[in-house]
Amino acid sequence: IVSRRINKPWGSELIWAETKNYAGKILTIKSGHKLSRQYHVKKEETIFVLYGILLIEEGKDENIIKHTLRKGETFHVKPGLVHRFCADFGDVDIIEVSTPELDDVVRIEDEYDRK
Repeated sequence: IVSRRINKPWGSELIWAETKNYAGKILTIKSGHKLSRQYHVKKEETIFVLYGILLIEEGKDENIIKHTLRKGETFHVKPGLVHRFCADFGDVDIIEVSTPELDDVVRIEDEYDRK
């Protein structure tokens, strides 16, 4: 498996594992940036904070619950869970392990006008 880095408007992701059964990434989110508010139809993932403080917004509209995760803490994203990862307190690095459906992203809201 050859790892590959993908630059994103919010930072980057390094895909270090990709098989028919699972995938592994390291996401770097730049200070002040956030990923899209999204959910996955099939993809299931768990994240682990390597560095920084990650703000997770769970839900949408008036039903958003905010979680703050620090180094060593984890969060599980089941299919259908609306979520957003934010770097409100400085740069953040997280490890993500997931099922292999890497393109399974339904964006609800995006700061960078991606569809």
